[in-house]
This record gives sequence, structure tokens and C-alpha cells, in this order.
Amino acid sequence: MELCNKSSSRWALPILVCFFVVLLSNNGVLASHKVFIHLQDTSAINIKTVGRTGYHFQPPKHWINDPNAPMYFNGYYHLFYQYNPKGSVWGNIVWAHSVSKDLINWINLEPAIYPSKQFDKYGTWSGSATVLPGNKPIILYTGIVDANKTQVQNYAVPANLSDPYLREWIKPDNNPLIVPDISINKTQFRDPTTAWMGKDGHWRIIMGSLRKKRGLAIMYRSKDFMRWIKAKHPLHSTANTGNWECPDFFPVSLQGTNGLDKYGEDSKYVLKNSMDLTRFEYYTVGTYDTKKDKYIPDNTSVDSWKGLRLDYGNFYASKSFYDPSKNRRVTWGWANESDIMPNDDIKKGWAGIQLIPRKLWLDPSGKQLVQWPVEELETLRKQKVQLSNKNLNNGEMVEVKGITPAQADVEVTFSFASLDKAEPFDPNWTDLYAQDVCAIKGSTVQGGLGPFGIATLASQNLEEYTPVFFRVFKAQQNYKVLMCSDATRSTLKYNETMYKPSFAGYVDVDLADKKLSLRSLIDNSVVESFGAGGKTCITSRVYPTLAIYDKAHLFAFNNGTEPITIETLDAWSMGNAKIE
Repeated sequence: MELCNKSSSRWALPILVCFFVVLLSNNGVLASHKVFIHLQDTSAINIKTVGRTGYHFQPPKHWINDPNAPMYFNGYYHLFYQYNPKGSVWGNIVWAHSVSKDLINWINLEPAIYPSKQFDKYGTWSGSATVLPGNKPIILYTGIVDANKTQVQNYAVPANLSDPYLREWIKPDNNPLIVPDISINKTQFRDPTTAWMGKDGHWRIIMGSLRKKRGLAIMYRSKDFMRWIKAKHPLHSTANTGNWECPDFFPVSLQGTNGLDKYGEDSKYVLKNSMDLTRFEYYTVGTYDTKKDKYIPDNTSVDSWKGLRLDYGNFYASKSFYDPSKNRRVTWGWANESDIMPNDDIKKGWAGIQLIPRKLWLDPSGKQLVQWPVEELETLRKQKVQLSNKNLNNGEMVEVKGITPAQADVEVTFSFASLDKAEPFDPNWTDLYAQDVCAIKGSTVQGGLGPFGIATLASQNLEEYTPVFFRVFKAQQNYKVLMCSDATRSTLKYNETMYKPSFAGYVDVDLADKKLSLRSLIDNSVVESFGAGGKTCITSRVYPTLAIYDKAHLFAFNNGTEPITIETLDAWSMGNAKIE
């Protein structure tokens, strides 16, 4: 591995104070149902390759959003996702369909579900898949029945179970299965979950909804999967959280990393919701009272926008599934573009990517989930470089050479000799989100213990870079570890609507061994990062103009007064996934 030290003067760029206007009051993300009718049918003519990913899933062109109903069936993984076959903005949504043997390389098929009947004439929105007894898959999805966006729940079944790809799906005429009653907001009633069976032999599903400002997980039960009855109370609800989308409810084992598919009382449960107002994904860990059909978050889980997130960055509308082939639970999220305005996406001919599937399990503490890229991703690793026992003093950085920094997988463990230089945690920050603290304490703001980390998708002279880093604070009772993925300097492209946030989350980690680990998946316009073995995850979408292809660089840095040691750093060039 070839190393190149850079002086602190090169690294100490002017500190800019940035104030971000949060567009549309939601994480800078255009709502997945934002409508630009005049642009929906603008088909891509020339596909711009700059920024397209090499190993993340995206179709050859046009708009994608939510990953629907991922499942494993008869040796194949199935990915259904929301897709506009006619343009690069949201609209004309169908259920696109791809299959894979390994979750990484994919075969694209014809759309599985598309508007064609009265019960989905105006839209086929998100849903889930369930494998019924007898090994029979069934899809539940939200249909839009009128111009007022009235939402109902429909089903579809494979036309030919002997087809290994399940290419064709049938929507029977006894749809819709569920119609909102008078107590339900009929325009906020969507995204049915994978069904589970209770001890009484009845199936259960939940849908996301809203009553005034209270988010709801509305439950329905059925004995035969065809006739559904609304429960008297929701599985769970939370005040002042707004509409819930893409709910997910599943058991997690109290020990080990294996997944569960049985809904009993001898395990913990996770309820995840995508919050329409904030465009973030929140979850709690708790218990499920199977007799009362009530979910109760643990007292260690904050049940609000201040709670745990699956990902603290550009990650939304995730869906998990149990993978029986490897006895694991896998979740999948979508990342939209951060260039915000539809004309940007029309010019490049595509919008949105599916992020790398993640295995998830319950942390030994029982308080949170841990996520890690599925092991199959490692088959794309190519040339490898290593670094060990490299010391970084304040203001120093080292370049990682010998790989393709624009498309790489990096794992690094940092260590430090002492916690004494950790900065005091300002009590005024207590009510701030981690993202706000990161905006104040960026990667170039000198600290005590940190900031240290890696600068991804960097230009040679650091005009552009996206740093992923840690900073350790000393609070009254303990230490607080801040993890940031900061896009504020990611591009020189001037666009007043470009969303370049300093995404951040806190890492609940024991610092007794004085070590912090980081893994980052870098893929041209996306950086997915996993802190402390996957306890805190942050995804950023970035659009460098200089740091592209072979002009991209990767650095490790320390801007804290406490010296940092890179104990180990392993970095790989990543090959391209096959999408046929």
C-alpha cells in the first residue's frame, strides 16, 4: 500500500458556517408521492453515467422508490419496487420486479403489478409479501381507486408457481380485500405489512395511518386471508408523530444474530415506521402482548422523533424479510436523490437507488438493533490494500492508495491512548438533534478526542470531500460519541436547491477498550457508513464534480489534539454488480 502524508495546513480549510433551509420540512426529500404531472411522462433520452452507482441496485433509467415485498422463494430473492417506466420523476407507478440468487446481482423482469382495474386504477403503491402454508406466496398492496387518492388494500398471486421467476401476477376480481371505514383517514391508509399468524390461527397485518397528529399502526385480522376485520385498537400509536408509512413489525432473538419468523412471547419485537413529516425511519424495541394484540415499547426506547433510527441519513421506506436460506432477517431501504428539483433528475435520466441489503439483529444490550451489509457483497471485493499501526497527530491525514476510491469498501479501527481530552458536552445541545451538533462541530473544527475518520470521494486538493468521522464528548455521567457523515463540502456544483446536510447520530458504545470502528461503502454518489460494528448507520447521497472516477481520493484524518492510531485499515476496490 502506498501512503502519502498531508500537512495540517492542507487539511485546515476555512470553516464555513452553513445554515440549511430544510426543504418541504422533511429531510430535504421530496415526498414519495409529490406529483409533477407535466413531467411524469418525460422519458430519458440520454442517460448520464456520472454519479450512477456500480454495485447498488438501480434500473437502467427512470425513477424508483420504495422496495416493496422483498422475499426469498424457491431459491430466488425477489425484489419488487416502485418504478416509473415513463420518466425520472414520481408518477405512473408500477411494481417493477427483479430476481437474484445472491441479493447483489439481479435479473430485471417485466413489472409484476400495474394499474389495470377499478380497485387500483389510480395507483399501485407499496405493500408486502407473505408465503402462505403450502408454499404459496401472496402480495398485499395499496391500490388508489380515485382521483381523491382513496386507498384500499388489494392482493395478487402468481399465475404460475412452477415458474422459478414468478414473472406473472394475477389480481383477482374479489379485490379490494380491505376498504377504510369511516374512522380511518382514507387518504392516509397504506403499506400493508407481511402477515403473521397468532396462536388463535388468525392472520394479522398492520397498515400505517394518521388520526389528527397521531401516527397509527392499524391492525386487521383474518382467518382465511380473504375476509379481514379491523381490530378495536391499533397495534400501537404515538402522539404528534404525523402519518406513518411503510410500517414493519417483526420479532428479534434475545441472543445471537439469527433471524426469527415466529411471533411468540419469548422474544423482543421491533416496530419500525417511516415518518412522512420528517422523512426518517424510526423504530422502538419492545414486547408484544399476543393476547391483547398490543405492542409496548421498552422504557429504554424513546417513542418519538427523538428515538432510534434505522439510519440517520438518506434512507427511507425500508422493508425487512426473513431469509430462511440463511436464517437471518434482512432489511432494505431506498435513497432518493439530493439534487431535489425534478429537472436535475430528468437531465440525467434516472432517480433513486436501493441501498445495500442489511442483515439486522438485536444488540446484546437489548436496547437497539445492529445492521451490517449482507455477506454476499464481499464477493465484489477486488484489489485490497491494508494499513496498520499508523499514528495520526492533530491535523494529519494519510491517503489510501492502490484502490478505486470512487467505488470501494473500507473497514477501519481507530484507537486512542486516553479519554482525557474529550470535549465537554455543551448542556445547550441536549435538546438538539445529533445532526445539529455535527453542523456546529464539523470535521475541520479542532477538538480534543476527534474529529477523526475518513474523507471519502475527495478531490486531490480537498475542494470536495465527504468526511465520515467520530467526535467524543464528556457528558456529566458518561461519554457521548457523535458520528457524522457530512455532505456540506461534497461538491462544488452550485445549486441553491442542492441538499448537503451534515447527517449524524450518537453511538451507544463502551469506550473501555478505547477503540472505534467504521465501515463505509463508497459508490460514486452514495456513502453508506456503519459505526461501531453497525450500531449507528448513516447514508449520504453526494454529487462531486472533481472527485469522480479515477480523480477521486480517500484519506484518513485526525483533527483532534489527542493522537489517533489507525490500528487496522482494510480497503477494497469494488466491482460492478450485474443487473441484466
